[in-house]
Amino acid sequence: MNKVKCECGHANPFGTVICESCGKPIEENVGTNELLNMRYEGVARRSQTYTRTIIDKIWMFFSSVKVGIWIIVLTLLASALGTIFPQQMYIPPTVNPAQYYADEYGIAGEIYYQLGFHNLYGSWWYMLLIASLGVSLVIASLDRVVPLYRALKTQRVTRHENFLKRQRVFGTSKVENEEEVFEQVKKKLAEKKYNLSEENGNLVAEKGRFARWGPYVNHVGLIIFLIGCMLRYFPGMYIDEHVWVREGETAVVPGTDSQYYISNESFKLELYDQEDELFGEAIERAGGLVVSNYETEAVLYEREESGTVGEVGDLVEVARHNIRVNDPLTYNGFSFYQLDYKLNEFNVMSFTLNNKETGESLGQIDIDLFNPQSEYDLGNGNRVIIRDYFPDYQLNDANQPSTRSRIPDNPAFIFEMVTPETPEGEVSFVAIQQNLEPLGENDYEMRFANLETKNVTGLGVRRDRTIPILIAGGVIFMIGLIQGSYWAHRRIWIQRKNGEVWIAGHTNKNWLSLRKDIDDAIEGTGLTAPVDQVVEAEKEKEKNNTEVKKA
Repeated sequence: MNKVKCECGHANPFGTVICESCGKPIEENVGTNELLNMRYEGVARRSQTYTRTIIDKIWMFFSSVKVGIWIIVLTLLASALGTIFPQQMYIPPTVNPAQYYADEYGIAGEIYYQLGFHNLYGSWWYMLLIASLGVSLVIASLDRVVPLYRALKTQRVTRHENFLKRQRVFGTSKVENEEEVFEQVKKKLAEKKYNLSEENGNLVAEKGRFARWGPYVNHVGLIIFLIGCMLRYFPGMYIDEHVWVREGETAVVPGTDSQYYISNESFKLELYDQEDELFGEAIERAGGLVVSNYETEAVLYEREESGTVGEVGDLVEVARHNIRVNDPLTYNGFSFYQLDYKLNEFNVMSFTLNNKETGESLGQIDIDLFNPQSEYDLGNGNRVIIRDYFPDYQLNDANQPSTRSRIPDNPAFIFEMVTPETPEGEVSFVAIQQNLEPLGENDYEMRFANLETKNVTGLGVRRDRTIPILIAGGVIFMIGLIQGSYWAHRRIWIQRKNGEVWIAGHTNKNWLSLRKDIDDAIEGTGLTAPVDQVVEAEKEKEKNNTEVKKA
């Protein structure tokens, strides 16, 4: 769009209200006596100038303060919804979330789960709210800070008469020795740490301009903080998982793409002594055994890189530590916490294939409950085939066998037994204290022989690479908050016009301090103190109201 040229010669962007150079009000603002709106120095903001294309409308929408406030309100309300019931990350990792919320919180919990509020902070619509807030902050900041910076950078010392008259603090006076007065005022303002600039015998004193950037520094801090929050949902940036490791086994660390492995070399559980005089009474009140300590002798391995493409490298020990409650294993940003344990978990179940009539055993099979084979060969033509396996057996709503989870808390099997005498096979359903023959009476049976158990440790795995970003965002936000709260941008214009000395002042806050600075600077010079036109207008209004009441 065409630029608007002021009589001072400065070309202002279209939509400018006050000339960026001399301060003369432009067009419709020329004939009015209202105080100038100095919030953004009367600069042309893109959101108020370009309104035709779809990009302009999007820019105008997100630059609105009202829109930003509504986005913040919606984000806060959504965040509050996520705190009504625990998020899925805080419920036991082995339970079915749908069943957990229904059992613990009834219909409200079931609705909560169905609406997806159990994983609210990772949902697409919540991330969209966070992204919208970030976009609003970026656009609102750019829409204001760029033209404001340009206006403050190009401002002249000598300002237009209308600019001075329509400042909140303004006054005129006459003195005989102008040069001496100016030197006295300059000296006093310099003592108050004002930056002084002169042009054509006129003076402007300015300090605290950096305070104008406080809100925008706030925005930068918030944007960085929001980026840190969103990065938590990128792979590898944030990990908060559970891993169950059986004694003597090694498991892959969740969220590391098989780069790290954790080994449980041994698990130790210690109980308080019931005969202990110090804790005996408390243990008795607790109803029996009380755990005093449980710890895992853990070893962390990292898979080394292989020089050959597609070849998996060996595991290399990188850390070793006995993990206790509040005493985690830490390495390369990872923390492994002792969270839970399980004693005597079923691990290997042994069965023998027996002739029911003679009681003769044809051999034994040992079934790894976490990785069972599909078929076991006993020799001499005797085989046992596992048709189906239910680690945590239950009957579902259709009265059919099913499993609650993959943890073998209540294992059940459907066996097919093949022998030379029964080449077509016999089917048997075997569970704890159950041995059923669903297809008719069999000649052979699977008989329970032995059970091996292992202790299992539950470790919490945490890694947060976003913490430095969140801290940086928070620090920058606080810097902006302090910057904008404890300092003010103050300007004092002193100009010679028609044999008079004109004084005008502006600040973005704390007008009393500005007037005090002016009064101190002109004290003893013969200059008349300028007045606060807002205060004078209120006094005049109050006076008129009093006269009307008397009449």
